[in-house]
Amino acid sequence: MQKIVIVGATSAMAEHCARLWAAQGPVDFTLVVRDAHKATAIADDLRVRSPGGRVRVLVADFLTPAGIRAAVDQAAAGTPIDIALIAHGSLPDQKACETDLSACNEALQVNGVSPALFAEAFAGTMLAAGRGTLALIGSVAGDRGRKSNYAYGAAKGLVTRYAQGLQHRLAGTPIKVVLIKPGPTETPMTAHLAATGMRMAPVEDVARDIVAAVTAGAPVAYTPGKWRIIMMVIRHLPAFIFNKMNI
Repeated sequence: MQKIVIVGATSAMAEHCARLWAAQGPVDFTLVVRDAHKATAIADDLRVRSPGGRVRVLVADFLTPAGIRAAVDQAAAGTPIDIALIAHGSLPDQKACETDLSACNEALQVNGVSPALFAEAFAGTMLAAGRGTLALIGSVAGDRGRKSNYAYGAAKGLVTRYAQGLQHRLAGTPIKVVLIKPGPTETPMTAHLAATGMRMAPVEDVARDIVAAVTAGAPVAYTPGKWRIIMMVIRHLPAFIFNKMNI
């Protein structure tokens, strides 16, 4: 039975990934969350979907090194972790980040520093066990800073570089590090963007891509796949062109 730890298990992407894993057979789930109440319904649903498995909820402090270390140590206790998915984050108000340094700090901590610290902690436990796949949900926003969301993009850029560094460090070991870069996706976090008419990918499709990438151990996976080409173009646009764009 696979042991899967999901950090930020109440996120829509994480919840749909968990359902897909549960459909594959019995799973030993550890759901690492900030709010136990929000996790109750998800845990109950997974118990129904994976009757031969196990589901436990672990409430953790996501913003302090000590809290993150304690959460990972508890999640890793017992049998080794097969998959750790780091899926937490929030979409900040860019304008608020420009005028309120506390808001900017929170955006950077929640979306960048916290996932990186979780990744570092999981990497250590997986190395000690000699196995495991570590998956981080980044974002296409991390590929190039844009005025519309550069606080969030900078945090996700940190996740990208951290994942790359872990991949380099763990090359030649049994540990796989998978970086997932979703484009805009239909979730509660992006509901206000969907209301503006922005086209979003169904969260079910994105979850399928994430689970497939984790299974394959792909170093980087864009979802939907078209974003690999879109972001390649955006990354390589000369500054004199890029700076005229309202994106």
